[in-house]
Amino acid sequence: MNAVRTERLLLRPLEWADREAYAAFRFHPKVARWLSPADRDPLAASEATIARFQSGWSTRGYAPWGVFRDGRLIGQCGLNFVPEFEETEVLWALHPDAWGEGYATEAARAALTFGFETIGLDLIFAITKPDNLASQAVMKRLGLVYRRDVVYREIPSVWFDKAKSL
Repeated sequence: MNAVRTERLLLRPLEWADREAYAAFRFHPKVARWLSPADRDPLAASEATIARFQSGWSTRGYAPWGVFRDGRLIGQCGLNFVPEFEETEVLWALHPDAWGEGYATEAARAALTFGFETIGLDLIFAITKPDNLASQAVMKRLGLVYRRDVVYREIPSVWFDKAKSL
């Protein structure tokens, strides 16, 4: 089972039964404004995302997890291979009710450890929109460093990354 426990969170692969809770947080207006737009209704998009994440777990041995606090899905976090860049990103998105509690940093730190120590990745990046200062603050707390501006799926973004420590 590719689950990880942190001090306050359970990170585990999303399951089909999580699709409605996933849609509720992922398409909350305050969350959706920072993410790539969906090309279908929220439930169908959530089902497609969960299927894609499950495929990542079976083919690569990693993908984003659901982030659970006290048994409730509060977001997603984990590693995601991005073919456009031929690199792996660490990503996170949390329901607004979970913002400001340090959960993104806690979960992303676990994802970085998993990526570097368990998977053996040499570099992990994160991107966000230039005005998403909260995510950039998480990136900096994690030790990621700004490298450049990029465009991802037609969205101008800033790129931060971190190399494996020797």
